[in-house]
Amino acid sequence: MSNRDLRPETIAAHALKAIDEATGAVVPPIYMSTTYARDETYTPRLRENYVRNGNPTLWQAEEAIAALEKGPAALLFASGMAAITTLTETVPQGAHVVAPDVMYYGTRDWLKRLESLGRIRLTLFDPRADGALEGALQKGRTDLVWIETPLNPTWDVIDIAAAAKASHAAGAILAVDATATAAVTTQPLMLGADLVFHSATKYLNGHSDVLAGVLVTGEVTDRWRQVAALRTKMGAPLPPFECWLLMRGLRTVYVRYRQASANAMAIARHFSRHPKVERVLYPGLPTHPRHDVAARQMRDGFGGMMSILVRGGFAEAQKLCVRLKVIVPATSLGGVESLAEHRKAVEGPTSPVPDNLVRLSIGIEHPDDLIADLERGLAGS
Repeated sequence: MSNRDLRPETIAAHALKAIDEATGAVVPPIYMSTTYARDETYTPRLRENYVRNGNPTLWQAEEAIAALEKGPAALLFASGMAAITTLTETVPQGAHVVAPDVMYYGTRDWLKRLESLGRIRLTLFDPRADGALEGALQKGRTDLVWIETPLNPTWDVIDIAAAAKASHAAGAILAVDATATAAVTTQPLMLGADLVFHSATKYLNGHSDVLAGVLVTGEVTDRWRQVAALRTKMGAPLPPFECWLLMRGLRTVYVRYRQASANAMAIARHFSRHPKVERVLYPGLPTHPRHDVAARQMRDGFGGMMSILVRGGFAEAQKLCVRLKVIVPATSLGGVESLAEHRKAVEGPTSPVPDNLVRLSIGIEHPDDLIADLERGLAGS
């Protein structure tokens, strides 16, 4: 049996390979060397002989993530934005790119920058509107469709299979930012996507101590080889120690994700009729407008990411974040600790995010403590 034939929980727990073949070590070793000696015939002993091209720690982490996403290959980068900017370098000059109007603001700002420079032509679509993606596509001109699901920070859901079908019909490739689903609950490649992206800083690592990004491909194409070559030229691969930390976190991703999902569901239900909450945004609630799509695409829970719209507008949303004592007022998501963030204050006045939206990354604490903390914060105490 190949290691890739194992169930995903086992692949993650063993970081794909349970035992180091050279030493018998149960924990994967860290190869910190920047350079590797050639053999007596001056042939590289490894696939590469310089760390900017890769090293054994990087390759093991990539193989583990690729196995979880059921893709043939993965590429790890020194940050999520490094992965995104490298991919966009493969878009032909002046080609058309389609993306949702609400998504991770770093990606949106980068695409708008490329548009302002005349590097790409960009169409942003409303993911809540039926047929909006199909209407944004330009057959024979659209090169890249970039979507998130669930979308950060409104947690709207996009049908990946439908997006893939529409993108391919227009001659474009589909890349899916699946950061919020952690390679645990949704496998976009199995639904027709061409590429999957994760900010590996988030759920894959899960301990708020690694900055990383990863791309996984459904097929090793010339474009994929171009992404790999650009990563080397730009000096953007994830360093060995960060790869090791990422694998350490990856070993517990399933148990962490399931607990965070259960906690988020409990919190979403509790506050869905709260007098000081205008609305709870969480795809696990039956009242979510795309709950049926989320239920079809997501396994093992609906994730730990949710947002609440606080009554009282901008000021009350920001006050809630600083009143919390258990939930930490901080950026990022997917860690074992719960975080709260007032997104409008972070993204700035041009952001399409509602003024009163507080994004919650629910961790693995006891849900009663998190509910009590939010109750105190909403009460103003």
